[in-house]
Formats: sequence, structure tokens, C-alpha cells
Amino acid sequence: MSLTLTMDFQFTTSIEKLWSALTDSSKLAKWVANIHTGQAMENDFKPFVGHRFQFRTQPTEYWNGIIEGEVLIVEQPNRLSYTWASGEKHTVTWTLKDLGDGKVNLHLEQTGISNDQALGGAKYGWSKWCGELEKVLEQ
Repeated sequence: MSLTLTMDFQFTTSIEKLWSALTDSSKLAKWVANIHTGQAMENDFKPFVGHRFQFRTQPTEYWNGIIEGEVLIVEQPNRLSYTWASGEKHTVTWTLKDLGDGKVNLHLEQTGISNDQALGGAKYGWSKWCGELEKVLEQ
């Protein structure tokens, strides 16, 4: 059985600035961090369909510290999708919607999750990261 995580986040920003925070490697490094240490994860993300990328952090005894992905969809500035593999392989899709009045909704859908524990971990991780994303958008 495959589970799906869906979450929505609202930010006070422009859709262009939010798109840039999702697709610019140096900005991603500011908000996608090691959940346990808070250390930024180096990455080589590029928003081009077919681009293979990695996020890298300090390995532990339980994990090699690498998240691998491949960009599947780039529809600037409204939709971005990529695979996200760290043990399990998931698909992450971001949908951006301009709500007007300087507000943007960011919808996350992560598919291919194998069990409730992994679903809870993904929800915790994205909640924490999107809190950091909000700080990046305020800069």
C-alpha cells in the first residue's frame, strides 16, 4: 500500500520569489537542512527536466546522508515535481498558487510512502523545512 502526504503552506511573498526559493540551489541550501543537526544540506539541484541531483549531509550509522532525485516536471512558476529517494523512492510535487494581496499558497504532495511511520517522518520534515523556507522568504 502506498500512502500520500499532502500539505499546504501560505507565505506572504511573490510567486516568483517562492519559485526561486524552491529551485535555486543556494536558496535550497538555506532551508533544506539536516533535521537532526540543523546543518544545511549541500545540493546540486537545477530546475531542468531530467536533471539528476543530490542533497548531501553528514552520514550516520543508519543513513549515508544522501538524498537522490531526478526532476520530472518544471512549469515555472506554478509546478515543480521530482523524485526524492532516501531508502524509499517518493515523488514530490509542489504547486504554487498566487492568492493575491501578496500571499502565495504552496501545496505539497509526496507520493509513494510505504507506511505510517514514514508518512509521519515526511510530515515532520516538511513542516520543519517550510518553517525555515518562510525565514528565507523574509530575507
